[in-house]
Amino acid sequence: MKATARITAVAEAGRTRLVTLRSETPLLVRKTGPSRADGEVEVHLVGGAAGPLGGDRLRIEVAVGPGARLCVRTVAASLALPGPRRAERASRQSPGDAQSTLDIHATVAAGGSLRWLPEPLIAAKGCDHVSRSLVDLESDASLTWREEVVCGRHGEDPGDASLESTVRLAGRTIMRQDVSVGPRAAGWAGPAVLGGGRATGTLLVVDPLWTEKPPEAAVLGPGAARMPLAGGPAAIAQAVGGDLREVRAALDRAFA
Repeated sequence: MKATARITAVAEAGRTRLVTLRSETPLLVRKTGPSRADGEVEVHLVGGAAGPLGGDRLRIEVAVGPGARLCVRTVAASLALPGPRRAERASRQSPGDAQSTLDIHATVAAGGSLRWLPEPLIAAKGCDHVSRSLVDLESDASLTWREEVVCGRHGEDPGDASLESTVRLAGRTIMRQDVSVGPRAAGWAGPAVLGGGRATGTLLVVDPLWTEKPPEAAVLGPGAARMPLAGGPAAIAQAVGGDLREVRAALDRAFA
């Protein structure tokens, strides 16, 4: 399945208006609730079908105009699953044919704000999924970007999942991160990666108000820490834990 969702937000009279809200199954986009007092508009991605399934090619495009404020959430976790008859296809097709992909490209103009707060990706047994995110920020743009992955369902070994993220501020890369779990990711469960944990998450915040002094480095718990980033008014929090609740609690403390 191939599907694309597009969201474009612009500022008008101190409020944010959605001028583009287009989607295809399974990437259905819905505006949810009234605008906040600061003018922010919230939308949710609603899963219109199971997945992502092996072979799916999904893409999300987000554009936030000058002064606009947008929050993007999902109504539930994304469950990456193997495609139908994966073993049969693998015998006659290349490995990439059974892989599911999600490409996310977001742009935020000067004075704009994007909060990307989806529920986690769950890497179910047998899946082969790659998520690639690219965020381009102009000077004075604000960003909150959360990514989380859970290694399999309850009592289940995970499939293969990879999250690749790049954030650029005024054309300069301030974050480049890859996280891979699953049978083909060497050492993913070892002390250098998850250390036996079943979930991991990242929360990146870019705030122009931090130009003079971003948050200092801090330990947030046994498997969590916050660190300022070079090259911009930004800081990142990362956490590893036995389950999503533990990871989310640590990330929520990072910028409270």
